[in-house]
Amino acid sequence: MTLINLLRTSWVGVSSNKLRAVLTTLGIIIGVASVISMQALGNGARAAVEGQFRFLGADSIQLSSRMLIDDGELKDPEKPLTFQDGLLMPQEVPLVERVEMSVNTSAKIRFGRSSFEQSIQGVTAGALNQIAGSGEVQPVGWPDGEPLNAEAFLQSGRFFTEAEVLEGAEVCILGSKTAYDLFGGDDAIGQTIHVGRESCEVIGVVVELESVDVSKRYREEHNLTFFMPVSTVINLLFEEEPRVFMTAIVKDVNRIDEAKKHIIDYLRNRHGVVADENGEYADDFDLTTRKDILGAQQEAAGTFALLLVAMAVVSLIVGGIGIMNVMMVSVTERTREIGVRLAMGARQRDIIAQFLVESALISAVGGVLGIVAGILSIPGAAALNSGNALLDPGSIPLSFGVAVLTGILFGLYPAVRAAHLDPIECLRYE
Repeated sequence: MTLINLLRTSWVGVSSNKLRAVLTTLGIIIGVASVISMQALGNGARAAVEGQFRFLGADSIQLSSRMLIDDGELKDPEKPLTFQDGLLMPQEVPLVERVEMSVNTSAKIRFGRSSFEQSIQGVTAGALNQIAGSGEVQPVGWPDGEPLNAEAFLQSGRFFTEAEVLEGAEVCILGSKTAYDLFGGDDAIGQTIHVGRESCEVIGVVVELESVDVSKRYREEHNLTFFMPVSTVINLLFEEEPRVFMTAIVKDVNRIDEAKKHIIDYLRNRHGVVADENGEYADDFDLTTRKDILGAQQEAAGTFALLLVAMAVVSLIVGGIGIMNVMMVSVTERTREIGVRLAMGARQRDIIAQFLVESALISAVGGVLGIVAGILSIPGAAALNSGNALLDPGSIPLSFGVAVLTGILFGLYPAVRAAHLDPIECLRYE
């Protein structure tokens, strides 16, 4: 039997009972659609993890004070990370190039008749470079693919220098919305504003910013910023030494693990942390690299994706069982036809080929419809996963191939059984 005749005969066999064929394909449709949508959810979860920690570069080590739990409440450690810890680190740890530091507080700011409560960020001189490298925000209307730098974030004036951070200069940089709320569109550069009971000179204004993520562009917090040197904020707005958030930039990314060990030794020495009788240290700080975070998060996301795909595979298996059931019924219904073909000289492999092609046709049609359904379901799946679902083009041929293979595997037993029927018994069958 030629291939064309085989396909024609198989199509006639499948289409002889259209309703049964359609119902049989539903299992494959659901399975294939599940594979595509579940892989999209898994890819979205991994992409979300990567995006969440994109701000932390491969050469960066994030340092934070380890909080204590006392009677169920979180409390600051006795010796939190301080400005001096970060200031002296590059001198004591040769592998560290520099340390970016920040503290957060709030205070009432005032200029003329304008007065309101404002979130204050105490940062180092490289803060704009960190913002530019985070990939989270950009100037409004910034061309796609155009590289960002610190200068692109300044509308007017300048950012403070390392020297001004060291000396605790009373200067500040305003976000575009903060500047407008205070000065109503007038030039802010050189103006003196009151921060709590202190005052500072405005030396720069940040351009109007928007989120790179289009779905978050309705938010305005990016333009409500207020930057001051971290040392100035600590000296003027805190009564006690606050805990400082730090990011250590290492000189050689290939030696980042070695740098971590040296930083730990440095901080233990600074904070007087010694080993107990078991050789363990009760550190009051935590160090984290992007590799640490992404390793754990990606493992969790990978497990999540694997579970989702496993669920989809179960759907395909159920669909395959449905195909086997229908093909067994088909063999029973066409017993006399099989007997006639065998009596007229059809070989066993011809019978096997016919029934395998029929089951493959059912699964192939279901695979195509499942691909369409899976692609159309991705927006709905994304809505259930905070907008995180990414179609993997490779999942389309993979899911189709698995669908056809499922049809062939589950159609093999009915096909072999049909081929081994006794022609005489088949011709007697009523």
